[in-house]
Amino acid sequence: MAGRLKAPTGRYGGKSAVERQAERRRRFLTAALELFGDTPGYRGTTVAALSETAGLSTRQFYEEFRTLEDVLAALHLQVNDWAEQAVLAAYATVRHLPLSERVGALFRAYADYVSGDPRRIRITFVEVIGVSPGLEEQRLTRRARWVDLVCAEAAASAARGEAAPRDYRLAATAFIGSVNGLLHDWNAGWVPATLDEVVNELVAQLLGILRPRGWNPPDD
Repeated sequence: MAGRLKAPTGRYGGKSAVERQAERRRRFLTAALELFGDTPGYRGTTVAALSETAGLSTRQFYEEFRTLEDVLAALHLQVNDWAEQAVLAAYATVRHLPLSERVGALFRAYADYVSGDPRRIRITFVEVIGVSPGLEEQRLTRRARWVDLVCAEAAASAARGEAAPRDYRLAATAFIGSVNGLLHDWNAGWVPATLDEVVNELVAQLLGILRPRGWNPPDD
């Protein structure tokens, strides 16, 4: 989100104004992941503390953002976008595999990304909750994008005869809620299981949705 102050133009130190702005933004988001995703958390962080961690000034902060909430919103989108990129990259290599193997590989790609840094889980499932109506709308909108991704894969699988033909939106929404809840609780230490066990459980749930009891593939 745009800040209130106008950033300088021209080249300095071999970098253009656009390149310097992108670098500042990256440093602020890296610092936000450190502070929001760990201690003290979003609600305990000040603009001064974030700027100090980023190695930048508060003046530079206000050149890039209006508020700390803008930073949290940008970071939340960044974490989700990178997770989606990990899933889509995995899909390009496993799209030819049978459904059970394909679903397992795709979900493993997602879980490996978000669990690779516990701060990502906290940003996605904890820090964005209850901040403001605007951020709540963003959270739900971004979650709906994951629902769309599950629905698209379900529809494609059904068209190939690998899954039962049906409207999957309600089931996909429930599944994404399960993913969020289980990964959050696992990361918080409330679930005595390995990541592999968590992934296997969620994959089994998704396959159960796609292939409900009593349904047989067309060629059976």
